[in-house]
Amino acid sequence: MAQEKVRVGIIGCGGIANGKHLPALFKQDIVEIVGFCDLIEDRAQQAAKKYGFADATVYTNYRELLKDSSIRVVHVCTPNSSHAELTIAALEAGKDVMCEKPMAITSAEAKLMVEAAKRTGRKLTIGYQNRFRPDSQFLNLACQDGQLGDIYLAKAHAIRRRAVPTWGVFLDEEQQGGGPLIDIGTHALDLTLWTMNNYRPKVVLGTTYHKLGQKENAANAWGPWDPKKFTVEDSAFGFITMENGATIILESSWALNTLQVGEAKCSLYGTEGGADMDDGLRFNGERFSRLFEEKVDLNAGGVAFFEGKQEDEGDVESRLWIESVLYDREPLVKPEQALVVTQILEAIYESAKTGKAVYFND
Repeated sequence: MAQEKVRVGIIGCGGIANGKHLPALFKQDIVEIVGFCDLIEDRAQQAAKKYGFADATVYTNYRELLKDSSIRVVHVCTPNSSHAELTIAALEAGKDVMCEKPMAITSAEAKLMVEAAKRTGRKLTIGYQNRFRPDSQFLNLACQDGQLGDIYLAKAHAIRRRAVPTWGVFLDEEQQGGGPLIDIGTHALDLTLWTMNNYRPKVVLGTTYHKLGQKENAANAWGPWDPKKFTVEDSAFGFITMENGATIILESSWALNTLQVGEAKCSLYGTEGGADMDDGLRFNGERFSRLFEEKVDLNAGGVAFFEGKQEDEGDVESRLWIESVLYDREPLVKPEQALVVTQILEAIYESAKTGKAVYFND
């Protein structure tokens, strides 16, 4: 009997679709990418030409794509401001949805997405691919096994020295909802909450800065930015206290005068040990009345003359997501978890704006 195929539609055929979603989906034998939607028709045409199945159709109106009853899964790869609208429409059209991170600009929108998934009975997941890295998976299992004990302090790292994305709408606050905090800080926070398995924030204090973004002809990985178009923060920081008393310190930047860089990483501090991702995955603690540190070798090794199948975190994310749809499994990234990430990010922005701490109600 032939393997059932999962037909997929893509809404938004820009950078993240071509950089992660489409290549990963295209590698899967059980997937047929048949719908390509973008406001710029030529962009959708190019994506369809490269990744489309034989009967692929191009759209400029996402509602037309959603009318295709053969499409079972939709990936939303558009600017942040449209995530909620498109995701809810796709769920209500009977599709299972992978929405690119962050879930939404506001927690109110994110809640509507969660409610829509529950109301329609469709699956919803968010594109936090860093959970699928080998080091992230190992650390999460160690935490589940109690290797770190009670984790009462964590740091979420998303620091770039000079790597401001100057294309698309990254610098547009209205379209994106913010800068590095909502762009890369969201990955670090998701990873931290997931490894701690702690999703109950109590109070948040945050600061944002627009300092280096005002500079002309600045050094930058992707060329100088236009200060007049740089309407988001260039760095943001949060201090989060959880209901159980644990503390999370979140740091994010696109531009910061520092040599200590790294993103989508976390450091954990528990009663039985600690762990960090600063130089690979490292554990530390006390054993036999002596302090120790241990670096984990995440290379699985191999068999002579055979390298095996190579997958990066985007590939693994896509494969497990499609399998969750096909075999009715719960996705690794749950929408309720992504909602908490959005709530905390929103609270950091609010705190930075008002100068006051933001308290979460029970």
